[in-house]
Amino acid sequence: MEQFIIKGGNALSGEVEISGAKNAALALIAAAIMTDETVTIENLPDVRDVNVLLESIEQIGATVERLNPHCVKINGKTIKSTVVDYEHIKKIRASYYLLGALLGKFNEAEVALPGGCNIGSRPIDQHLKGFKALGADVEVEYGMIVTKADKLVGNHIYFDVVSVGATINVMLAAAMADGNTNIENAAKEPHVVDVANMLNKMGANIKGAGTDVIRIKGVKKLKGTDYSVIPDQIEAGTYMMAAAITKGNVLIKNVIPKHLEAISSKLTEIGCKVEEYDDAVRVIGAEKTKSTHVKTLPYPGFPTDMQPQMTVALALAEGTSVVTESIFENRFKYVDELGRMGAHIKVEGNTAIIEGIERYTGASIIAPDLRAGAALVVAGLAAEGYTTVEDIKYIERGYERMDEKLRSLGAQIERVNSEKDITKFKLKVV
Repeated sequence: MEQFIIKGGNALSGEVEISGAKNAALALIAAAIMTDETVTIENLPDVRDVNVLLESIEQIGATVERLNPHCVKINGKTIKSTVVDYEHIKKIRASYYLLGALLGKFNEAEVALPGGCNIGSRPIDQHLKGFKALGADVEVEYGMIVTKADKLVGNHIYFDVVSVGATINVMLAAAMADGNTNIENAAKEPHVVDVANMLNKMGANIKGAGTDVIRIKGVKKLKGTDYSVIPDQIEAGTYMMAAAITKGNVLIKNVIPKHLEAISSKLTEIGCKVEEYDDAVRVIGAEKTKSTHVKTLPYPGFPTDMQPQMTVALALAEGTSVVTESIFENRFKYVDELGRMGAHIKVEGNTAIIEGIERYTGASIIAPDLRAGAALVVAGLAAEGYTTVEDIKYIERGYERMDEKLRSLGAQIERVNSEKDITKFKLKVV
């Protein structure tokens, strides 16, 4: 079983390049199959979720040509089936974007119910509500979501809760529907804007992405395009926290600083220094950090995907911090693992009360999900002694070459397969 072993205590320094945004890339791949012309997507992150989605569109007949690990050509003209029951697709949450894309293009789709990380209930009722409003029948049968329409017709859709997935999915389906669609209470996340931008380059007519009302005029067909994925704000945020927690000095390149404002402001609040450039941010850690309160909210609020990393940093801050999780109800599962490293955190419902400690000590810990796994790696970087992180398959769903990038910043981290590898690592870094 592959795991990371880390010897903590090194202040990170240097420069790190951020990959394309996983969450945007998955939706863009789905959008790409909606035209019969070729779509080239650049700045793709080479992570497991992206690779699984590319394999699954190949399974239904799309032509996929991987030009290099970060660039792919996709052509949906050769699609011969609208049934996506590829075994691995169940492992990724964003498989549901194929529903909106296939329904929009062929007026029917059948996709296996999605999986992904177990961080609480993530119902897809808003997606299905949107499809029904556009005129589709929707059933859940034998573990599959089945949608079908004689034709899709634009409509007025109000989401009961802000949902990034539902906003993107309904936008995909409505892009070629007859007439006009208005989506109210839409999500404003950067990857919603990215998908709208690519669809518009393909000939769609979408206005208002990035606000809470998106207006879509349906078009008859979409055309091919070239498009580059935005940088990953969560990967960037994770390296920002790693710089802060190790009292380091790291320049994080290929980012959009505006997307990182909620993270930057919290780091500044606890005493770190954050410098912004056109397409980079520098984080300089503080000798002693201060406590603060954090509540996760939809964009532009503090992202739920950065909550575990922030908690890891606050566990070493002076005083008492409070972190409130308002998006997912099961996102503090990593707290027990952090407790093994010495953290004092008490979870009450959707709130974590954190008493700051002087230092973490290394331990053997298990990644419970993607972002918590990354956060535990960050904790290991600041811990005294050795930390092993198991189940790194979760981390690799969304972080490209995390161990390599951290090593380039001076971290002592290695991917290992056996006790023998661990012993070799310990002998090497002494």
